[in-house]
Amino acid sequence: MPRYEYRCRSCGDTFELSRPMAESAAPASCPEGHDDTVKLLSTVSVGSGAKGGAPAPAAGGGGGGGCCGGGCCG
Repeated sequence: MPRYEYRCRSCGDTFELSRPMAESAAPASCPEGHDDTVKLLSTVSVGSGAKGGAPAPAAGGGGGGGCCGGGCCG
C-alpha cells in the first residue's frame, strides 16, 4: 500500500499515512488531531539494479557523445 506524506499547517508536524491510491486525496488529520493538513509532493527513485548507482556505459564504446562523439569535429 502506498505511503503519503502530509504536513499540518496548524502545528507544522510532518507525518506519513499508508492508504489506498483511491484515498490519496482524502483529508488527513495530523497525529495531534488538527484537520488543516496538506499532502506533500514526494519523489520516487527507481534504480537499475547496477552496483554503484552509475549508469551502464553505452554500447559500442567510443565514449563521448555530442559533437565530437558523432564525428563532426574537424
